[in-house]
Amino acid sequence: MASPDVAYASPNDGAPPSQPPPPPSDYTDTIYLKFLASNAEAGSIIGKGGSTISDFQSRSNARIQLSRNYEYFPGTSDRIIMVSGTFDEVLDATELILTKLVNEFYAEDGEEAEPRSKFRLIVPNSSCGGIIGKGGSMIKSLIEDSQANIKISPQDNSLNDRLVTVIGTLQQLVQATNLILSRLSEDLHYIQSMGPAFSYALPYGVPNYGPNGGAKKLQNKKEEISDSVTLGVADEHIGIVVGRSGRNISEISQISGARIKISERGDFIDGTTNRKVTITGSQRAINVAEDMIMQKVASASSPPPPLAPEN
Repeated sequence: MASPDVAYASPNDGAPPSQPPPPPSDYTDTIYLKFLASNAEAGSIIGKGGSTISDFQSRSNARIQLSRNYEYFPGTSDRIIMVSGTFDEVLDATELILTKLVNEFYAEDGEEAEPRSKFRLIVPNSSCGGIIGKGGSMIKSLIEDSQANIKISPQDNSLNDRLVTVIGTLQQLVQATNLILSRLSEDLHYIQSMGPAFSYALPYGVPNYGPNGGAKKLQNKKEEISDSVTLGVADEHIGIVVGRSGRNISEISQISGARIKISERGDFIDGTTNRKVTITGSQRAINVAEDMIMQKVASASSPPPPLAPEN
């Protein structure tokens, strides 16, 4: 039987929240923040053709990555979002994401009270002690300073991470995230403990068959709604789709949640010199990936701007 969450109620919900300490100004190294989002929330973060996530990355200068469709945090049906950058960049990107999600999924027309929502952070087991503090002193301080409810899930020996759930208004979520990330950034082991971005992202409800496992194919209900389409992309444009060291195609795959396969050199669609780009996934994932690929191709096909006349 699992032990209860480490939970503390938010004190004096009606009182104005105290201001958090200013974020450290000397965080120049890359730091990471992982959190959960439902499929609907992930779709909102991505936006049509990846427009929203591109805008958030451009405005914050942080990198935002998502686990693929149906690759969930163990024991949930939620995808994993990872934001990376400097301390300020990560906070800026997270605030943009939270603002959109709160306004889109929690705010109701005509509701006077500011909506309260839930934000679940993924934190390594080794770093949770710094958030809890001796006798719970630190988490109580975080709650008092942010006015948010904060609880930490019980430790699961099969996982390296725990969930830190924050509940509150948008302002309280942002303040709590600021304070928690400040604590994590002081932990020398935090970044080292983060590990691969989505190392546990397996389809929800599907057992992890290791290299010697007996299952040749993982099957579940989600696979039944997968589809596949093949695009023709001119051979000279494949490079821009793939990107340096595969960066572009990897980003398209992560953002859309689709699997993308490009045919070998010389393997063209009959009667053309177009390579085959096969996209597999849900219809939404396919549409997002197709839009992003076509944008890459269009950018490569656009003529260069005219030169300014010489004086």
